[in-house]
Amino acid sequence: MTRRTIDRKLAFRRFCLILFDVAVIIVSSVLGLLLRFDFHFDRVDMRFVESLWRYLPINIVTTLLIFYILRLYHSIWRFAGIVEMQNVTAACILSALLQFAGLNIMNYPVPRSYYFLYGGVLFFLTLGNRFAYRFIRYIRRLANKSSEIKSVMIIGAGEAANVIIKEIISSEHISNTTVKCIIDDDPLKQGTYIHGIKVVGTRDDIIDTANLFHINEIIIAMPSVAKKTIREIVEICNETGCNLKILPGVYQLMSGEVSVSKLRNVEVEDLLGRDSIEVNLDSIMGYVKDKVVLVTGGGGSIGSELCRQLAAYHPKQLIIVDIYENNAYDIQQELKAHYPKLNLVVLIASVRSTTRMNYIFKTYKPQIVYHAAAHKHVPLMEDSPNEAIKNNVLGTWKTVQAADLYGTERFVLISTDKAVNPTNIMGASKRICEMIIQTYNKRSKTEFVAVRFGNVLGSNGSVIPLFEKQIREGGPVTVTHPDIIRYFMTISEAVSLVLQAGAYAKGGEIFVLDMGEPVKILDLAENLIRLSGYKPGEDIMIEFTGLRPGEKLYEELLMEEEGLQATENNLIYIGKPIEMDEERFLRQLEELQDICVLEPVEIRKKVKEIVPTYIIKT
Repeated sequence: MTRRTIDRKLAFRRFCLILFDVAVIIVSSVLGLLLRFDFHFDRVDMRFVESLWRYLPINIVTTLLIFYILRLYHSIWRFAGIVEMQNVTAACILSALLQFAGLNIMNYPVPRSYYFLYGGVLFFLTLGNRFAYRFIRYIRRLANKSSEIKSVMIIGAGEAANVIIKEIISSEHISNTTVKCIIDDDPLKQGTYIHGIKVVGTRDDIIDTANLFHINEIIIAMPSVAKKTIREIVEICNETGCNLKILPGVYQLMSGEVSVSKLRNVEVEDLLGRDSIEVNLDSIMGYVKDKVVLVTGGGGSIGSELCRQLAAYHPKQLIIVDIYENNAYDIQQELKAHYPKLNLVVLIASVRSTTRMNYIFKTYKPQIVYHAAAHKHVPLMEDSPNEAIKNNVLGTWKTVQAADLYGTERFVLISTDKAVNPTNIMGASKRICEMIIQTYNKRSKTEFVAVRFGNVLGSNGSVIPLFEKQIREGGPVTVTHPDIIRYFMTISEAVSLVLQAGAYAKGGEIFVLDMGEPVKILDLAENLIRLSGYKPGEDIMIEFTGLRPGEKLYEELLMEEEGLQATENNLIYIGKPIEMDEERFLRQLEELQDICVLEPVEIRKKVKEIVPTYIIKT
């Protein structure tokens, strides 16, 4: 639609509105006089009729001018609210006052009560004219009520709810939605109304109220509430079987972006029960600008997100190293599309190869390295322990040696909470990687650090995608043990921690995220089933398969002797390095390198010698 066409439509609408207003002014003048005489026309003094008739052209012109000045021809009346009502009130009062002045100046007699009656009639007719669209739309919605109408409960009786309810009421695009009730824990709000919708109870009343009002959709409109509270609310709402929507964050309320279009489905991240870690990357990422940065495993879940965020801070060159060409290709194409000026190099290479890693470091001389390449799947590594050692331990060792040899400034290892008192070969291999980092930090000009965190939501092979796949296939959802718990974080949180570790690094640290309370995997599975619209144990069954080889009931983030040291970010801590015999450790590494290529059956015993806290499960 062209600008000229739009202007013509607007002009036509205003012209029609002016014609209606002319009719309203005439009718208001007549009714104001008739009301004075209780609609007995025979009692009306003809002098009064003659006065109004003579003054009518002036009254029409002055009233239309008042309406124009007070923008009664500029508002979108289907979104009208208190401001528009105030403008109509002011316009009608001014019209009555000007008519009073004009009739008296021109000595045109009318009853004294006429001015009040005229103003009142003008107000109601003008208001009715303006709000007729909304009334007709409301009647249409009532007439069209059917099983397709969504009955909505809103949780939270604040400004966000006010905006959302107003939009639902006024929008023609969501006419099949009716807000039935509001829930809020504030006792002072109980029994109050927002746009005619009553606050009917607290969170304790959600389930009963949903049944009473036949609710089929619940909107959580509490953008400023802590994630722990959101998790508690979501768990209650899941019991209703209703579709859940949530307003993402308080920043949208502050920026005026609250609307129905901002609502999203409740996601598993909302069930973590803690606020997201906040890292002001703009203040710490100066160390990346104009530097050559290398990311190993750059095509994986963590590695690719690292590359995305690093690319935004203008590195001199970004080098992605990955053994899997499909992942490397995907992130290469994505970065080329979003950062066409980025100096990007994508290399297919194995971190196990001394020659290949030395060539890469010698050729590109990376100043900052993020080492994300690793085998991470616990059960698979239990069946192939030598591969875990070759890729994780030897791959890290060769990359560390290349970084030391060719003058890398900072080296950040991606580690895991499974490295703490490990019960599986994957965790033990990552603990050895941490020991390599701490040993070389004392022997090199390079600042070597490690970053340790828990399970990453949505990463390749993590439990959430597995549960989602099982739910899509109709179940069962498999949980290893009813009491198993894990720490969780989002990919963006994990990457934020890694990047901040690079900024805080002084060498030798193991950075740990305060991940809040661990999450019970069974609860996670049940909530995910409910969020998918099913009932656990009825529509989708849950099966307990038993702990897998090397799997713990719970994970730890620190060993007792490590302790905690605070950083500038109160959610990030530093674990104190554990003293060890470094010469003996390096000899053990040489021995481990020699024997793992021979595929020994007893590789775990050798790993146990290096990592005394490793518990071999039989």
